[in-house]
Formats: sequence, C-alpha cells, structure tokens
Amino acid sequence: MKKRVKLTFPTHLIREPVIFTMAKKYDLMPNIRRARVTDTVGEMVLELEGTEENLDKGIQSLRQQGIEVELVEGDIIE
Repeated sequence: MKKRVKLTFPTHLIREPVIFTMAKKYDLMPNIRRARVTDTVGEMVLELEGTEENLDKGIQSLRQQGIEVELVEGDIIE
C-alpha cells in the first residue's frame, strides 16, 4: 500500500533524520517527491510504501514528534 503525504517540520527537527528513523522502525520505503529545506523551513512531499498498519504507525510517530502531516490526494504537479 502507498500513501502520499506532505510533511511540515518544526524548526528543531529540520536537521534530524526523522524520515530515516521512521522508515527503518516501521519497515517503510519513502520516496521523496518534492522537498524544500532551509535553515528555517522544512517541507516535504513523499510517498510512503508499506503495510497499512505500518503506514499508520509511521505517520502517527511523525505527528507525535510535532511534524504536521497532511495526506495528499490526487496527482501532484512536479
């Protein structure tokens, strides 16, 4: 199963390997589709692939860390 999400990182997590850690812990495969990262802004659109249960757990773990997660529906202009 795949889910496409938009992530907005709080400033203190911009330099942290949160995607790697989440992907490894929940056995998910991230595919970064778009990203804008500066010293003050961290935004990313990515596709996550894994089991539905692991996707839900991974997304929940991001939210618990303070990352804003929006599910992206439909096509994205890249």
